Amino acid sequence: MTVTTFSELELDESLLEALQDKGFTRPTAIQAAAIPPALEGRDVLGSAPTGTGKTAAYLLPALQHLIDFPRKKSGPPRVLILTPTRELAMQVANQARELAKHTHLDIATITGGVAYMNHAEVFSENQDIVVATTGRLLQYIKEENFDCRAVETLILDEADRMLDMGFAQDIETIAGETRWRKQTLLFSATLEGEAIQDFADRILNEPAEVEAEPSLRERKKIQQWYYRADDLQHKTKLLVHLLQQADVTRSIVFVRKRDRVHELVAWLREAGINTSYLEGEMVQAKRNEAIARLVDGRVTVLVATDVAARGIDIDDVSHVFNFDMPRTADIYLHRIGRTGRAGRKGTALSLVEAHDHQLLGKIGRYINEPLKARTIDELRPTSRVPSPKATGKPSKKVLAKRKEKKAAEETKPRVKKRHRDTKNIGKRRKPSAEIKNDSVE
Repeated sequence: MTVTTFSELELDESLLEALQDKGFTRPTAIQAAAIPPALEGRDVLGSAPTGTGKTAAYLLPALQHLIDFPRKKSGPPRVLILTPTRELAMQVANQARELAKHTHLDIATITGGVAYMNHAEVFSENQDIVVATTGRLLQYIKEENFDCRAVETLILDEADRMLDMGFAQDIETIAGETRWRKQTLLFSATLEGEAIQDFADRILNEPAEVEAEPSLRERKKIQQWYYRADDLQHKTKLLVHLLQQADVTRSIVFVRKRDRVHELVAWLREAGINTSYLEGEMVQAKRNEAIARLVDGRVTVLVATDVAARGIDIDDVSHVFNFDMPRTADIYLHRIGRTGRAGRKGTALSLVEAHDHQLLGKIGRYINEPLKARTIDELRPTSRVPSPKATGKPSKKVLAKRKEKKAAEETKPRVKKRHRDTKNIGKRRKPSAEIKNDSVE
C-alpha cells in the first residue's frame, strides 16, 4: 500500500495536529517507507540524503510508541537518539519538541560544549527522549549519571558521518549499555560501503531496509550548474561575481581544507561581501555565533569545510557554492542538500578547474544527470576543455574502435575449445632430456 497522507499511518491525533501546525500533510518518500515498519516495532536500516525528512521518519514512530505505552511514573529516558554533532542534536531536539507539543512528553539534550551542571535536569527529572552526542553521553554513562536500562528505542542519525568521525567504538559501547532495548533505528545518507553494512549487522536485528532517493520532483527543486575556472584567481573572481547577484540571498560556500577558509573569507571581505565562517576546531560559542550571523542576516555568506559544516541545518539557503569540489560524489550530494529544503527551490553552483573534470563525470553518473556548464561573458575561461582522456571518459575515436572490435568478434566463426587443449597453457614444460636425468637420479 502506498502511503499518501499522514492520517493513513494511524498516528495519534496529537501528532497529526502538530504536523498540521507545521504545514505537513503528505509524508516524504523516506517517511512513507520507514514509519510503517518502525511502528510495528521492527528495527529499521534507512538511507536518505539530507533534506528528505528523515528526522521526522524516526521521531514520529518513537513518539507514537511513547504515547501508546505511557509510563506509570516518572523515570529515565526511554528513547535515546545519537547524532554526530551538537548542532544536529539541538535541531533534532527542537523538531521533537515541535512534534510533541500537544503531548506531555519531555525532551532533553546531552552534548559537549555545555557546562556539566546544565545537564542536571536530565538526571534528576523525568525524561522521555534524550538527544545526545556520543562523547559527553559516554562520560556520563561511565560516571553512572545516565541510566541506560530504561532505553527502549535507540536511534542513530547520520550513522555514516559518525563512522567517518571515528565514533564506531563509542556507539558500540552505548549499544552494549542499552542492551535491554526493544528497537534500533539507523539512518544514513548512503548505505554504500562495507563499513556501514558491517556496523549495521552488529547493531541491528533483522532490520527492514528502506532506501528513499529524493523523488525527481524533489531533485528538480535544486538547479545544478558548473562554471569552468582557469585557476584559483579566476575561480575567486567567478565566486565574487556570482555572490553579488540579486537572487543570492543566503549562501554556503564549501572549501576542501581549513587553510582555504581564512584565505577565501579575506578575499570576499576585500570585495565587500559580508562573510562568516566555520572551521573544524572552533569552540561551540563561536560556531553558534557564525551560524546566528547568517540566520539573522548580518552576513549573507558562510564559508565552511565539510567537517565544520556537519550537522548544520539552516533554513532558506538560496545557494550552495562548491568553491573547491568535494572528494566524492556522495559528499557533493550532502553539500547541495543544504539548499532546496522543505519544498523550497535552491541552486547549487560548482567552480571547476581542469583537475576536477573527472569527478564531474562521476557526480553526473551518481545523480543520473550530467551537470550543465554555464559561462559569464566577462569572465570566460581562456583554457581549453580537458580532453576526454583527462576526464576519464573514452573519446569518440576509442568508442568507435571498441564498437568495430565487438562487431568483428561477433562475425568470427566460433571454434570449440577442448579442455585438454587449454589446460596446460601458460605452464612451463621441462625439456625431455632433463626429465630423463631426473628419473635416473
